[in-house]
Amino acid sequence: MAAIDADALCEGYLASVTALMGEILRDERDALDRAADRVAGQIAADRLVHVYGPGGHSNLAAQEIFFRAGGLMHVSAILDEGTLLSNGALRSMAVERTPGYGRIVVADRRLGEGDLLILVNAYGINAALIDAAIEAKARGVFLIGVSSRRHASGTAPEHPARHPTKQNLHDLVDIAVDTKVDIGDVAVSVPGFQSRIAAVSTFANAFALNCLVIRTVAKLVERGVEPPVWRSGNAPGGDEANARFLHRFRERVRWL
Repeated sequence: MAAIDADALCEGYLASVTALMGEILRDERDALDRAADRVAGQIAADRLVHVYGPGGHSNLAAQEIFFRAGGLMHVSAILDEGTLLSNGALRSMAVERTPGYGRIVVADRRLGEGDLLILVNAYGINAALIDAAIEAKARGVFLIGVSSRRHASGTAPEHPARHPTKQNLHDLVDIAVDTKVDIGDVAVSVPGFQSRIAAVSTFANAFALNCLVIRTVAKLVERGVEPPVWRSGNAPGGDEANARFLHRFRERVRWL
C-alpha cells in the first residue's frame, strides 16, 4: 500500500477544528452574548455559576472553566462521580443512559430559584442530561445549554442513549449555544481505513465556554465590576493572588 501522508491528515484535522470554531464564533454571537449577560448578573450579585457536563468526555467541559487559570472563581463545577470516566468508561456510559440519575444530581446540589446552571453535552440527548434539565427547570433554575443541535436533531428517537421522552437539550434550556458538531463527532478519513477518526467536540465545548467567559468578563468590566479570576498556581505570585479570594468560595463551592 502507498504511504499515507499523516501530516496532510493532521492539517485537515486542524482545518476542520478551526472551521468549526469559526462557525461557533460567527453564528452563536447572539446566544453567547445573552448567556454572558446572565452569567455577569450572577457574578455581580456574588452568586455562583454552576456547570455540569453529564456524560463521559462532556465532564471535561465542566472542568475546562472550573478552577482554571484565567477562569472565573464564581464557577462551581458539578463533578459527580457517576459519569466520570475515571470510574470506568462503560460504567459512565451506562449511568448517563439511566433515567432519573440527572434528577438526583441536581436535587443533591439543592439548586433553585435564582440559581444558574450551564449544562454541557456534546450531543445533547442522553438521559442523565435531559433529567438534569427537567429537574432544574422544575426548581426554577435558569438554564444555559451548550450542545450540538445538528447532532441531537439527527439522532434517531429510538437511540438507546436518549431520554424516554426523546427530548433534546436545546429545546429545554432558556438559552441554547450550538456547538455545530456533526453526528459521529469525528473529522478525519484515513485512506484505506473504513472508520473516520479524530473527535472535535471537546474543542467545540471548550471554545464555546471560553468565549462565554470572555464575554462575561468584558461585560463585568464595562459595569465597573472586577470579577475574581483564578491565577495559575504554577506562575509566580499565583498562589498569593488566589489566596486573597479563597475565603469567599471555599465553603460555597463543593469541589473546590
